[in-house]
Amino acid sequence: MTEQAGQTKSGGISRRTFLLGGAAAVGGAVLTDAFLLEPRLFQVEEVNLTVAKVAPGRELRIAHLSDMHIRSFNDYFREVAAAANALAPDLILLTGDYLERSRNIRGVQSFLELLQAPGGVFAVQGNWEYWARVEGENLRRHFAGAGVSLLINERRDLDLQGIPTSLLGLDYPSSADSLVHLQQQSDPARLNILLSHVPAFDHSLLTPGTDLILSGHTHGGQVRLPFLPPPILPRFSGTFYSGLFRVGETRTPLYVTRGIGTSILPVRFCCRPEITLFRLHAA
Repeated sequence: MTEQAGQTKSGGISRRTFLLGGAAAVGGAVLTDAFLLEPRLFQVEEVNLTVAKVAPGRELRIAHLSDMHIRSFNDYFREVAAAANALAPDLILLTGDYLERSRNIRGVQSFLELLQAPGGVFAVQGNWEYWARVEGENLRRHFAGAGVSLLINERRDLDLQGIPTSLLGLDYPSSADSLVHLQQQSDPARLNILLSHVPAFDHSLLTPGTDLILSGHTHGGQVRLPFLPPPILPRFSGTFYSGLFRVGETRTPLYVTRGIGTSILPVRFCCRPEITLFRLHAA
């Protein structure tokens, strides 16, 4: 009797069939994780930073969100907003790419209306706002209707926990002239937080008065292989794909979030969505 394909003479499964079945199972598990599970499994990253301009005994809590890419407003975004609010931030900062090709500005507004912080919610634009052609003063009006202030190459002064604070909203794509102009307007005695959608700009122009830079844009690579850098990153990412960096001669802390949503394909692998909580305190 001849041996049947895929079976041993004793009727068991051959090694080749077993390996193919195992590979198929692993591949199915990876695809399930990448397309169905991980894009919705956001996590909170807590970053503790010592800042000389924060008085001893005080702490400033800032929630940072970016890259929502809201195709449709659903329970996932409600959960993200609830989680951000539950961190009890003094301030919520947003760094761009709220829209997709669908131009779902109503969905974006529904999300923004859920965000709450005593110091307010402030935002800058990303590349997708320009690509969707819902940018500038048009977007500012939509955001204002949701209680969010959109900063377009401008400074906004706040008093948070008794800490004089300035937000420097650098518009996409973070030009050198705009950066220089914003820093010239800033007061080095205040806590200055620079918002830039993209992390890769001319860091050599940073002045000592800028204390923290928040960015998004990269999605952390969105699809990562263990122990390797992201295979694909968008323009103006440089080597700053996610996490905390020190940039320029001033060694200014630059934090790049992995973002909340997905772009192009609704997939994430080894790169979960992120809400970042910054805790700024004295040494």
